Parts: sequence; C-alpha cells; structure tokens
Amino acid sequence: MKQDDIAAVQQIAKISWHDTYEGIIPGDIQNLFIERAYSNAMMMKRLEKTSVYVAVHDEEIIGFANFTRVDEDGDAELTAIYLLPSHQHLGYGKKLLNEGLQHIQDAQQLFVYVESENQKGRAFYERNNFTCIEEFDEFFEGHPLSTAKYVYYLKTPVNS
Repeated sequence: MKQDDIAAVQQIAKISWHDTYEGIIPGDIQNLFIERAYSNAMMMKRLEKTSVYVAVHDEEIIGFANFTRVDEDGDAELTAIYLLPSHQHLGYGKKLLNEGLQHIQDAQQLFVYVESENQKGRAFYERNNFTCIEEFDEFFEGHPLSTAKYVYYLKTPVNS
C-alpha cells in the first residue's frame, strides 16, 4: 500500500465490514470501529509500522491485507484481510495471504482473531491451513462478542 491507496483501503474496509458483520455487530458499533481503526491517522500509522498489501483488479484496488511485523518471539499477526464482496471467492484473498506470508518467513507463527459468527472468515482461514486454538468472550466497543483465535504455523511447533 502506498499513501495514495489509503482512501481506497478505507472504502473497502467500510463496505466489507458492513457486508461481513451485518446481523452480527450492530451498525453503529461497526461505524465507530471503522472510524477509529481506519482514520487517516491510523492508516498512516499502519503504513509506517506494519505491512499492508493491496489486491488490484483492472487497475482498481479491490482488497487489502494488513500484517504486523514479526516480534521477538517469532510471532506475527494478520490484523485485517478484506475484499470487496464482488471480488470474493476469486483467489484474491489467498494471493494477499501468500504475499504476507512471503514477507514473514522468519516468523514461527501467524495469528489471526476472527469473530466466532463470521463463518466466511473462519472458512477462509480453515481452507488455508489455520488452526483454531481457542475461543473466548470479549467486549468489542462495548458489545459482547465471541472471538476465535487461529494460528498458522510457519515453522513446526516444538512440543515441550
């Protein structure tokens, strides 16, 4: 992602969030989160401190994925992966995931957190060799949710 891509990424986040979480997270809470997490200031911070990859179709940005850098424990996190609804199930999600994985090859594992009722997201991760390691309840912007934590092992875990 370049700075010029921020507006497109913000629009994709808004459209895909509403599509994904309709009936799961109330619209006003979605809007509050999107305004905070995808504000211009937060997008500049993402650009500076994380890796954001964009998917392009016919010279138009149609999706993005956001990965943290690998920490001292060898962990990284996939903090977002979203595609416009019109471009889902066309292989762009897998391409975004693979692009991010190529840039964190020194990591031990990649984590992702998904709302438990987000069946599309969960199916995507499970198809791409992520393993659900726990589910827990939490509050999201004051709204109770159940969250599933997934891991993708880049290196074989050591059994201790």
